[in-house]
Amino acid sequence: MPQAEHQPVLLDAALAGLALRADGVYVDATFGRGGHSRALLAQLGESGRLIAFDQDPDAQVHAERLAAIDERFTFVRSSFAELAERIDALGLTARIDGLLFDLGVSSPQFDVAERGFSFRHAGPLDMRMNPDAGEPLSVWLHRASHGEIASVIKRYGEEPMAGRIAAAILEARAQAPIADTAQLAAIVAGAIPAKVQAGKRIHPATRTFQAFRLHINDELGALDRALDGAFDVLAPRGRLAVISFHSLEDRRVKRFIRAQAKPAQPPVPMAPVPAAALREIGKPVRADAHELTANARARSAIMRVAERTEAPKVTV
Repeated sequence: MPQAEHQPVLLDAALAGLALRADGVYVDATFGRGGHSRALLAQLGESGRLIAFDQDPDAQVHAERLAAIDERFTFVRSSFAELAERIDALGLTARIDGLLFDLGVSSPQFDVAERGFSFRHAGPLDMRMNPDAGEPLSVWLHRASHGEIASVIKRYGEEPMAGRIAAAILEARAQAPIADTAQLAAIVAGAIPAKVQAGKRIHPATRTFQAFRLHINDELGALDRALDGAFDVLAPRGRLAVISFHSLEDRRVKRFIRAQAKPAQPPVPMAPVPAAALREIGKPVRADAHELTANARARSAIMRVAERTEAPKVTV
């Protein structure tokens, strides 16, 4: 099945936010199909270097093709949760001049039914970013209790109908194993009253599928570990740019940057306020009208940028 074309989101804004130097060392923590990586390489000189991360084997295929024709590029098949350890193994701790995260699922993963991310195409109940590790959604969904399913849908999907959806899944599961993503989407849609769905522009299964994907891949936990690791890898004045696609991600990024850029007074009386370990750069950036016309998937994207100072990480 042919791969869908992937358009990198907030490309120009990301390049500007990273304040690229031709001889710098940069990290694309979410290679995907390489849109951001290729644009970064185009602005680096002969002594520049780019390291890219991705745990998706399909992304690895595209990355290895790029590595074969550009010796400035290094690919690491890994989750960005292991960012600090992998960069240390390359001898680049505290030497990274810019670090880019483009969170979420790439367009080809959504559009290729076999990956099991989409409710619009019938595919296996998988949803793993790395199909070589962890358990697919089908395994978890077969054993999870009503409370567990409802909790995941409510916590990661912010879905008010979480209890009803979980009950509908258990009822369907009791009759026969849920076959594929299309059947799961139909079960979810059937659990939400028509009056609740009326006037909504998004598919009724959107929040539930998001919740299951975040849970199966521990995406928020991985993001927390990656942001923490950013302190170890970034050089002083190194830039961190994070593109998020929903509020759960963006709130985490915002809290992380604010906690390090505006440290709170320690609970010990008269103790000095720690020096800021990050400096916020500009305001959050969203796609402009031109980009939204060309790429509808940019509509929910928001990017935050911060710069590393020489101060140590603030203990929160």
